[in-house]
Amino acid sequence: SFLLYNYIEVGIMINKIRDMKKVELHLHLDGSVNIETASKLSGLSISDVKNRMIARDRCLNLTEYLTKFDLPISIMQSYENLVLVAKDLVDYLEQENVIYAEIRFAPMFHTRKGLSYEEVVESVLEGLNTNTKVKTNLILCMMRGMDKDSNIKTIDIASKYLNKGVCAIDLAGAEDKYPLDLYLDLFDIVKSKRIPFTIHAGENGSYKEVEKACSLGAKRIGHCIQFIEDDMPIKLLKDNDVLLEICPTSNVQTNAIDIFNNHPIRKLFDMGINISINTDNTTVSNISISDEYIKLFNTFGFTIEEFNNINIMSINKAFISDKEKRELLNNFM
Repeated sequence: SFLLYNYIEVGIMINKIRDMKKVELHLHLDGSVNIETASKLSGLSISDVKNRMIARDRCLNLTEYLTKFDLPISIMQSYENLVLVAKDLVDYLEQENVIYAEIRFAPMFHTRKGLSYEEVVESVLEGLNTNTKVKTNLILCMMRGMDKDSNIKTIDIASKYLNKGVCAIDLAGAEDKYPLDLYLDLFDIVKSKRIPFTIHAGENGSYKEVEKACSLGAKRIGHCIQFIEDDMPIKLLKDNDVLLEICPTSNVQTNAIDIFNNHPIRKLFDMGINISINTDNTTVSNISISDEYIKLFNTFGFTIEEFNNINIMSINKAFISDKEKRELLNNFM
């Protein structure tokens, strides 16, 4: 009877997790393309699409994981297709009870067939705005390893659409090959235009990447799950009041963490670091935001109250106005 009671309790908790309101701050559009839509747009079978878009539970490294973006990017080259992909994603977010999401992508990857940066951003915003039940904003990604002109165009378009559907800018890509030092001049431009920013750091690069991100004034860092045994990064993150956009399943897949049970998310939370829970890529990582929460409940014993506190942290660090934050916070108070 104890086992039955336990089973019922777990079932109740899982239902509560699915029903609870959530916030997601680190979600890549091109890594979250609906499988059926990708099949329809590419002409490939569902099984082929899954093989090409879903990463293994454990990849060799981040580079292998990133190969799963090739197919989605190839089909996201027309205005209509981008509208459709964005609409699918916001409808999924509604099903997951996500009330606010910041969705990121690199406009430069979607201009191969002649779309302008403006058309790329407009099409994604059009798709997202088909669903009024979920509040969304875009974060535009500059990319490590890409030419400077493309990254400057990304800054310019982020500035043009700031507070009109775009809320921030990011630097993504392989930090081990392309350290932050190579992009300091870009962040000078970002800061001169007063565009909020986050940076992918501490996923697979050195601790210096995290230190540099903090020194640049980043109030949020994507991943940042390496080096936490060191006291220094913890003090640095606390002193700078940084929020870490954590994507647990993705971190194991990219080999940044060896097994899920060793993920530092519980330690970080218990240390008082600001964190948010994210999927990174719902399709490439084959995980929903609710299932990400359920894994954290099963593995680390996170409670509904703790999940709510994490969502409150996420709202407080979202790239939105204080008025918008207050409106969202009413859902959790």
